[in-house]
Amino acid sequence: MSEAVQTRSGRRRRGPTLRQQESRAGLALISPTLLVVVVAVILPVIWTVLLAFQRIRVARLRRFGFFDPELFTFHNIENVLTSSQFLEGLRNTLIYSIAGTVLSIGLGLIAALVVRAPFRGRTLVRGAMLLPYVAPVVAVTFVWSVMLDPQLGVVNAIGQDVFGWPSGIPFLSQRTGTLSILGWDLKVPLALIVVILYQAWRYFPFSFLFILARIQAMPGDLDEAARVDGATLSQRFFYVTLPQLRGVIALLAVPRFIWTFNEFDDIYLLTGGGAGTSVVSVQVYNYLTARGDIGASAALSLVMAALLCVLLILYFRFFVNRGEPAP
Repeated sequence: MSEAVQTRSGRRRRGPTLRQQESRAGLALISPTLLVVVVAVILPVIWTVLLAFQRIRVARLRRFGFFDPELFTFHNIENVLTSSQFLEGLRNTLIYSIAGTVLSIGLGLIAALVVRAPFRGRTLVRGAMLLPYVAPVVAVTFVWSVMLDPQLGVVNAIGQDVFGWPSGIPFLSQRTGTLSILGWDLKVPLALIVVILYQAWRYFPFSFLFILARIQAMPGDLDEAARVDGATLSQRFFYVTLPQLRGVIALLAVPRFIWTFNEFDDIYLLTGGGAGTSVVSVQVYNYLTARGDIGASAALSLVMAALLCVLLILYFRFFVNRGEPAP
């Protein structure tokens, strides 16, 4: 209990109460974290927003202050939105993000179901499934580049020896390829499909961990009752297992889509953004390095963040209801 304080007028003034002391102590404890967030997150975001509306290039960066009203302009936003490269990059980004998210979660679901039942060596198999996610990105992209090489790659060697391909296919440098199905020749975005498959393979262990944890926590009585009632394997999956996994799948879809939407290193290391794989994040990098236009790069980053917010709002509006996925 705080002691009373004697004032000059003779009145007694009480010190801070216990609740006030606890509040001050709490503020003192969180102040280092708050300072780090302000310096490392909030200030860079504010500066990016200011750069997006100013004419600033790399050569003038040293003479540039935090904000120069004389350089204020909407030209960067207009230039980015009217660029033909932006529309192509936005299309590639949406295809890459949606397909990559669906495939990575789907592969994680299949992998979790495969190792659900006990068998000899299950722990070793579970650990091996994490290798694509924990391996260095430079190492795995180099392995994929060698595997898909048209001259030395094992994929082309198997295709030519087993499937009779007339020549090697440059999977990472060919924009479109021809796929023959029942006599129909279809043009497909070859390099974009390859980077989507790589993304799904590399990040499915993340989904695998979450889904497997949920499967392990599921009661076995429901599946056993459905088995006794004569339900088939597919019926048990769609009517017993999948409804219990719907929540964790909806939870996984949000961070996986955000990370895939902002993906840069995988695509840049595999294709450099060429052959029809130029996504918005690669264009941000090219604006900054190839053109030296900091304002346009910041403007494209701002547009990218706004689009991501809109997509997430639509997701929560139409696919999530009161914290639970819509049926």
